[in-house]
Amino acid sequence: MAEASRKAVKVVCVASYFKGADFLRECKRQGARVELLTRERTRHEPWPHDSLDAVHHLPDDAGAELFVHAAAHLAREQKMDALVALEEFDVVTTALAREHLRLPGFDSSRARLFRDKLAMRQRARAAGLRVPDFVPLFNYQEVGEYMARVPPPWVVKPRSDVSSSGIRRLEESEHVWRAIEALDAREALQDRSSYYLLEKFVPGEVFHVDSVTEGGEVIFCGASRYGRPPLEVAQGGGVFTTHTLDYASQEFQELTRLNAELLRALGLEWGAAHAEFIRGAEDGEFYFLEVAARVGGAYIAETLEAATGHNLWREWARVEVAHARGERVGRLEPRREYGGLALSLARQERPDTNAYGDPEIVFRVDKPHHVGLVVRSPDLARVRQLLEDYSARFAQDFSATVPPPERRGVNL
Repeated sequence: MAEASRKAVKVVCVASYFKGADFLRECKRQGARVELLTRERTRHEPWPHDSLDAVHHLPDDAGAELFVHAAAHLAREQKMDALVALEEFDVVTTALAREHLRLPGFDSSRARLFRDKLAMRQRARAAGLRVPDFVPLFNYQEVGEYMARVPPPWVVKPRSDVSSSGIRRLEESEHVWRAIEALDAREALQDRSSYYLLEKFVPGEVFHVDSVTEGGEVIFCGASRYGRPPLEVAQGGGVFTTHTLDYASQEFQELTRLNAELLRALGLEWGAAHAEFIRGAEDGEFYFLEVAARVGGAYIAETLEAATGHNLWREWARVEVAHARGERVGRLEPRREYGGLALSLARQERPDTNAYGDPEIVFRVDKPHHVGLVVRSPDLARVRQLLEDYSARFAQDFSATVPPPERRGVNL
């Protein structure tokens, strides 16, 4: 379609934290008017202002009602065609504003399936996916019966926090009752026990599938394995690694199938998703852990782009703009190489990685007190070898640890 004849569209993006610069750039490259609705704390972040037609800042403590009002105000002078949450904590708020303005996209009930770990587990289990046995912390009798039926260890998980934030492993039923009592003593109502669930701890390898959907179908995805489970890294420190899987492997085929079934069951018509699964060490089966309607953090997008040639942020932006115009992007054909990431907190504010000169390095993380390298190779064994080498060297040259925050973590 000729550029001059393409429908003019306005995309408003919501991000309470600095996230999604590639999404913003791609929307502008596709010819959309792009506006950002964010919070004061991000004012000095390196947003791509050359790709933004306007930036609107709300107070850091602004609630959902003010976000909805602000979104309505932005629709006054020029019709809004798409309202998109770039950040995990804005998924439900953006859905509420979308409902208020009657814009296309999932509503708040659908959004909660991607934010509430209890809701997503119930829906996944109903769709036939394996899920570690769980119970909500609503009814004491039900919790007691669960612990009598399901042997420990268990984990107590917040229903809405991201990544491994706020997760505790418990070995005895008395510890569970004490944990519930401690939660219910918290001042904030949303921090109390009804906002948590109890789940069987399943040891094993953790995988993630990152994808873009259009018309309810996955048009692009990548399947990867974490070097160590994110919970272990978050709570014990060390080097975080991930690498893409062998395309011909059974695990790649099974994970991509499970991901497609999951997103279909949760009703993601178009957008990006980051889903996590664990392969149980005892039975070798894959279990669903959690899913988010966003691009995976911790430089997963850069790692998958190294392997496939497709960037999740940019492909998601293309789908959003195309949908607003009544067009389609269609299935994407990835390059079939392999990517890997090694990432760690660093003692140094600006760690020097000049001593790391392997030709496979395609991206170096540039973030204070972080060190990270993304590698690319047609040989998966070479990628794994490099990550093993970097993990050992990072631990010696750079690595630092800090106590994990109880209520907020890095988006893995």
